[in-house]
Amino acid sequence: MSNNGNNGTLNVQEFEYKAEMKQLLDLIVHSLYTHPEIFLRELVSNASDALSKVRFNALTDQDILDREAELAIKITINTEERTFVIEDTGVGMTEEELIANLGTVAKSGTLGFMQSLKEQQKELDGNLIGQFGVGFYSVFMVTDEVTVETRSAKPGSEGYRWSSAGQGTYTIEKIDKAERGTRISFKLKEESKEFAEEYRVEQIVKKYSNFVDFPIYLGEKQVNSITALWQRSKSELKDEEVNEFYKFIANDYQDPLDYLPVSVEGMVTFKALLFLPKEAPMEMLYRQGELENRGPQLYVKKVMIQNECRDLLPEYLRFISGVVDTEDLSLNVSREVVQSSPVMAKIRQILTGKILGWFETLATEQPEKFRTFYKAFGPIIKIGLNTDFTNRDKLIELLRFESTKTGVDEYVTLREYTERMGADQKEIYYHSGSSRSQLLAHPNLEYFQDMGIEVLLLSDPVDVFVIPSIHEYDKKPLKSIEKADIDFSQKKSNAEPIAENLLAPVLKLFRETLGEGIEDVIESHRLVSSPVTLVSGKDGLDSQMEKMMKMMQQGNMPLGKRILEVNTSHPIIRNLAGMIIADENNPLIRTAMKQLYEGALLLEGSLDSTTSFLSRMNELIEAATLSR
Repeated sequence: MSNNGNNGTLNVQEFEYKAEMKQLLDLIVHSLYTHPEIFLRELVSNASDALSKVRFNALTDQDILDREAELAIKITINTEERTFVIEDTGVGMTEEELIANLGTVAKSGTLGFMQSLKEQQKELDGNLIGQFGVGFYSVFMVTDEVTVETRSAKPGSEGYRWSSAGQGTYTIEKIDKAERGTRISFKLKEESKEFAEEYRVEQIVKKYSNFVDFPIYLGEKQVNSITALWQRSKSELKDEEVNEFYKFIANDYQDPLDYLPVSVEGMVTFKALLFLPKEAPMEMLYRQGELENRGPQLYVKKVMIQNECRDLLPEYLRFISGVVDTEDLSLNVSREVVQSSPVMAKIRQILTGKILGWFETLATEQPEKFRTFYKAFGPIIKIGLNTDFTNRDKLIELLRFESTKTGVDEYVTLREYTERMGADQKEIYYHSGSSRSQLLAHPNLEYFQDMGIEVLLLSDPVDVFVIPSIHEYDKKPLKSIEKADIDFSQKKSNAEPIAENLLAPVLKLFRETLGEGIEDVIESHRLVSSPVTLVSGKDGLDSQMEKMMKMMQQGNMPLGKRILEVNTSHPIIRNLAGMIIADENNPLIRTAMKQLYEGALLLEGSLDSTTSFLSRMNELIEAATLSR
C-alpha cells in the first residue's frame, strides 16, 4: 500500500493485488472466458445479494441507513459514450469490506482449479465464472477500468470510491455519498459496445436475471418479471423457465438434471422447488464430499432468510439446491431459532422423505437419469446410511453396485442380487479394491467365478466404511470374500491336492519362513489357478478398509496380521513339497515362499518396499535359468 497524493482534500490510497489475485485476473480476462455478456449477470447477482442482505437486516435493525429507500437495481447506459452504470440500494460496503470483497480471491483453491482448466485447454462456457465467487472481475472482459462507489447501510458509515484497471493495483478514497448502496461505472471497450445498446441489455437481463427478487430498471423501464416460481403449481411450470431459475440461484452453468416442486399443507405449510444438479459441486471433489455450507434457500413469506440453509436437509442431501418458503416462521427469525425450531425439524423430515421418493421414482421411471445422478452423488448418498437411521432402509434400496455379472458402468441393486442367488447360496458376497480391473484379477475371486457366484465389486472408497455396516439384507448376511470363514464346500475339484503327509511340512516351513508377519498359513479351498492368497481372519479388517484407515491416520496404524492360504493343487506348491522332501534346507524354498507372500501383498497394494521383492525375483530367475 502507498500514498498517491491528494485528490482535492481527499486522500487516495493505492493497494497492490496479491500475486494470486493478479494471476486470477489475467486468467479471467485473457485466457478462459469467451462469453463476455455474463459480466452483467454477475453484477446483477451481486447487487441482488446486497439487497437481500439489507432487506433482512432491516427486519431487526431500526437504525439502518435510508430505511425507506426502494430496494431496486438501476442500470443506466449511454450508447454514444459507451458508458455503463449499475447501482443498487443494498447493504453497501465499508472500507474493510471493499478490500476483502474486491481485493482478494474469495474461495481457496479457485486459482489452482482455473489454471488446471487452462492447462487442459478446455473450451469453457463463460457461465462457469459465477461458481468461484470471482464474478465481479468478469467486468474486465468488457472494460479497461472500473469504479465502485459505495456506502454501507450501517449507521455512521462513510462513502468510498474503489478504482482499478485490473492490472497490479487498485485505489480507495473517501467520498461524499449521501445514499447507502453501491454504484459501479465504467466505459466499455470498442469491441464491447453492444452492451451499451438498450435491446441487448434487456435481452441479457431476461436471459439470466429475470428471477432476481427486486425490480431491475433500465432507465425508467422495469425489465425483469420478479416471479416466485415455487409458488406456482407443477402444471404452470415451464422447463425453460425453471432451468434458468436454477442457474440463477445455484450459480451453475448447466441445466439441472431434474427438479421437484413440493407443496405441503397440514402440521406445517410450505412450498418448495428443489433441483438435482448434473454434476457434483466443486467442494465435493476437492474436499472429499464436504457439503458443510450447502443447502436450499430458506424464505419466509417470500423473503429470503438464509441463502444456504444447512438445517433444511441432512448433510448427505445438501447437494440439492432450490427454495423452501414457509409462513410458519417469523420474518425476523434468528439462526439459533431456525436450528432448534420444531417447524424446521418437521420441514426437514418431510423434505427428506420426498427427496428419497423422488430418487426412487427416477430409478424406476428414468433409469438413465438416475444413473447420471448416482454416478455424481452415490458416494454422498451412501454416507447417509451411517447417519440417517430413520431412512436407512430407503437408502439401502437406492444403492447400486457393479458386480462380476455386470458390465462396466452397469449396476445391480441388492434386491436384484438376492433374486438371482442360487438356492444353496446363503450370503451376499462383496470384494473391495481400488478399481474394477484390479478386483477382477484378484485370486480371492477364483472360487466364486468358477462356481458362477455373483460378487459385488466395491471400488468406491466410501464403500469400505458403509457396506459392512449393512450387516444383512433380506436376512442374508453381507460378507467380504476375504474372510477366512467362508464355506467352500461346493468347490469343484479339478486337481488332486497333495497328500496330508506332504502338506504338513509345506505349511510348517511357510510359517517358519514368514514368522511373526503372518497370523497363520492354511490350506486353501477358494483358490483355483493361483498358488497363494491373503485373507482376513474372522474378526480382522478387510484389506481395503485397513488401507483406508492407515491413510486416514497418516501411516501410523500398524497393519493387522493376515492369513496366507495355500493352493495345495497348484504345481508351484506341489514342487515345493517335493523340494522339501529332497532337502528342506535348500535356500530356494524359503526364497520362493517369501516371494509368493510378497506377491500376494503386491497384488492387494500392501507391499511397502519392492526392492527386496525385485532382488528375490532376480535370484529365482537366475536359479531357473541355471537349471536349464
